[in-house]
Amino acid sequence: MLIYALCIFAIAALGGLVLAASVLRGRLAPWAISLLHALLGASGLVLLVVVVLQGSAAGRVTAALGLLVLAALGGFYLASIHLRKKVAPKGVVFLHAGVAMVGFLTLLSAVLGI
Repeated sequence: MLIYALCIFAIAALGGLVLAASVLRGRLAPWAISLLHALLGASGLVLLVVVVLQGSAAGRVTAALGLLVLAALGGFYLASIHLRKKVAPKGVVFLHAGVAMVGFLTLLSAVLGI
């Protein structure tokens, strides 16, 4: 299940790059990609929660889950800005992406055993 979560987060990250590129150009991000990004992120989180609740997860998986939940909270804030038809502050976008990337890399290290 961890491999599936990792793949889902990787695809979500690609969508996140498209979204961030829009914001960095001063434009609203496309809604379809925003929704797909959110759905993929939520799906990955559900898989991680299941793994952690089964009790077989390494500490790094739990840490990755915590970081990715924190990134999701930032994503909710970004979505609230988007709903008001405003372009998100670049700093918030970078913070969201940075926390998500650290969570992703933490999960990757747990999956690869490094």
